[in-house]
Amino acid sequence: GELCAIRFKAFVGDTKIDDIFDTPEPYYTRVGSGGMLKGVEEVIPKMRVGDRWVLTIPGKLAFGPKGRPASAGKPRIPGDATVVFDVEMVGLPGKEPELIDLIGDD
Repeated sequence: GELCAIRFKAFVGDTKIDDIFDTPEPYYTRVGSGGMLKGVEEVIPKMRVGDRWVLTIPGKLAFGPKGRPASAGKPRIPGDATVVFDVEMVGLPGKEPELIDLIGDD
């Protein structure tokens, strides 16, 4: 899949479950690699650098019926929970060669 760099924060109700806007580096991922929620993976290919979208992701495209257990400072997410995902595309392959240097081009 395509290499991209995003910043995001995610909420279940009023509970923040993740926030990459607060980190010095964006989150680097390959589209379609399974590194993001299914609902986010479906939308990222439609985004352009500089786009910032707020997505409402239904439970079946988020953590599914099992949810996610609490771990490493991250809260438990109940099964079938809707996730609100605020995502900004900050880099795409070919436009930022330094991304390839950082995470490789396998």
